[in-house]
Amino acid sequence: MPTYSIGRAAALLGVSSETVRRWADAGRLRMERDGTGNRVIDGVGLAAFARERAAGAYEVPGAVATSVRNSFVGIVTAVTLDDVAAQVEIQCGPHRVVSLVTRESVEELGIDVGVTVTARVKSTNVHVDLG
Repeated sequence: MPTYSIGRAAALLGVSSETVRRWADAGRLRMERDGTGNRVIDGVGLAAFARERAAGAYEVPGAVATSVRNSFVGIVTAVTLDDVAAQVEIQCGPHRVVSLVTRESVEELGIDVGVTVTARVKSTNVHVDLG
């Protein structure tokens, strides 16, 4: 079972190392000591904590019935328009999502910099890399 240092866990959760320490001290995140005495978090426990913490953190506005399971609420940071196509950049928490859509869609939906949107991702190919 993999274990993570406080710093690595903080990076994965998008918080500071001090926040991870406070969560551990408060009993919200279980830590143990490794053979050298350093505090570590087991991978299974960290995954469960990340899932619980993310549940409801980015609520999808409105009641939308969809088969897409990967929805990211974010703010539009850039829109590049062409004659037919448009590139929309969205900052969803720590994640940058870039989508190519039609210009007509951008205009019809009123998508512009500063607008809150939901990016829905459905893909036939997803690559997973270790590390």
